[in-house]
Amino acid sequence: MTTHRPLAIALVGAGRMGSFHAETLAHRLPGVRLAAVADPAPGAARGLADRLGCPTAYTDIDELLADPAADAVVIATPARTHAGLVEAAVRAGKAVYCEKPMAVTLAEADRALAAAAEAGAVLQVGFNRRYDTGFRTAHEKIAAGAVGTPQLLRSLTRDPKLADPARIPPWTIFLETLIHDFDTLRHLNPGAEPVEVFAWADALIRPDFKDRGLLDTAVVTIRFDNGALATAEASFQAVYGYDVRGEVLGSAGMLTMGDLRRTHLTAHGPDGIAAECVTYDQHLFRDAYVAELADFADSVRTARTPSVTGEDARAALTIALASIRSVETGEPVRIAEIEGHADADIKGAADPADDGVDEMSNSSLLSR
Repeated sequence: MTTHRPLAIALVGAGRMGSFHAETLAHRLPGVRLAAVADPAPGAARGLADRLGCPTAYTDIDELLADPAADAVVIATPARTHAGLVEAAVRAGKAVYCEKPMAVTLAEADRALAAAAEAGAVLQVGFNRRYDTGFRTAHEKIAAGAVGTPQLLRSLTRDPKLADPARIPPWTIFLETLIHDFDTLRHLNPGAEPVEVFAWADALIRPDFKDRGLLDTAVVTIRFDNGALATAEASFQAVYGYDVRGEVLGSAGMLTMGDLRRTHLTAHGPDGIAAECVTYDQHLFRDAYVAELADFADSVRTARTPSVTGEDARAALTIALASIRSVETGEPVRIAEIEGHADADIKGAADPADDGVDEMSNSSLLSR
């Protein structure tokens, strides 16, 4: 879509992450305007729209999708609603940016991808780490051969606080948290694909919620088809801050990514060395969140394939589902086994969330 008028992008989901995206659409992207906000929670859409000077708000999402004034839609609702909204939006003629994960089963993912392909719609998924300067530069260097052949890779996500464990759906640690790390590991091993997964997970932070399906700590090992070995780990409570890091060791060197220090200031005093740490995703990845929507807007204007596609989201989901099965069986799981049973749901994965319409992830309801 090539046009000189402002690109009109609507938002579905007026919660924490949706509000940040709405602010970006309204104020941070030249040539883009926030066209409308939709949220079924009474007053949520109207309140956000009024705050940002957007004239149109809906409590009925279908009405927003039918609005001809919107060229594209940003979906920032609970994970279990994403795939259905992607299908509905592309069939309504909208380009779509969807927060991760795009789906929680392969059957859902395949339906969403098929609908987007049939509609010829731009479909981008919110793996924001690809837009972080450190992670982006690492990918470029690895693709250029700067570290030789990748051999050992690592990606981790540690949230600062486990807030309300009762609100966390089963398998969230894989489907909504480590999904980022799975995409990151694929991105940092260009051209390679995972072949086998082994995962451990437990409720170490809130063991009293384990019998309700909570898993708050996990480690996953992944073997790639180029021989590289990778680990992904997640914790819902790192008391020192919001910690996201990556590492790639190759035959010719090593790259590390991630720094949770709030500033470059380090204090040296009688109690030792100290630095303030970031405790919020929108602080650590603020620029990356803006950059991914800027890239989406450019994809819509030029009708090009987005940098992060629905196929990327499906690939990360496959690793997540293999991890879940590995935890269930206590055995390594080959990716081919998951692909061979794409219609089979993982128990609990597709259960609808009952937490409203905010895009939510794991511990402190941080959506990344």
